[in-house]
Amino acid sequence: MDNKKPPQPANESSGHNEARRTFLKQSSLLTAFALAPGPIVKAAEAQFDEKVAAAFEKMPLKLEINGKKHKLSVEPRTTLLDLLREQLNLTGTKKGCDYGQCGACTVHVDGQRVNSCLTLAIMQEGKKITTIEGLANGDKLHPMQEAFVKHDGFQCGYCTPGQIMSAVACIREGHAGSEGEIREFMSGNICRCGAYPNIVAAIQEVKNGGQKV
Repeated sequence: MDNKKPPQPANESSGHNEARRTFLKQSSLLTAFALAPGPIVKAAEAQFDEKVAAAFEKMPLKLEINGKKHKLSVEPRTTLLDLLREQLNLTGTKKGCDYGQCGACTVHVDGQRVNSCLTLAIMQEGKKITTIEGLANGDKLHPMQEAFVKHDGFQCGYCTPGQIMSAVACIREGHAGSEGEIREFMSGNICRCGAYPNIVAAIQEVKNGGQKV
């Protein structure tokens, strides 16, 4: 009589063995850590803390923001949006989705529009940043700001700074030739109040008026 057990399927056997090996490795590591002398454990903890601290150590950063030069110190993980709002108190740039999907945080970097929530501040060394606070000339509003007021291009106003920054860039980029083109190249900026027709009208007025933006 044959007493041999039927062979297990290869994938079931290999999965069981892998799980067993992982369990034994983890158990051995925990046992070794528990039995290690105090000084060794403390040394390991200190080394870990040093690595964590190094990862978030502040670094020097030079930027020109709204025509003013800044010498800053930032953590490598800091976004341009958080730098503007938290360190420089330039709160006109809004934090909306924090995923680059709503456009509320739009600013200009060397003349190009970017979502500041997706932009690391440390990567902007030496660049020129313009926020909504930097568009006006003293008490005189920028032509796009005036047009938004005239055409009621905002309701709650939360998305408005990003809308205006994108609107200026839209004209500079040469993407304001028609209503359809404006809508396409402004599609990255969401207005939950639905003021899109008024926003388009404001952009068209500035574009057709030939005003410098």
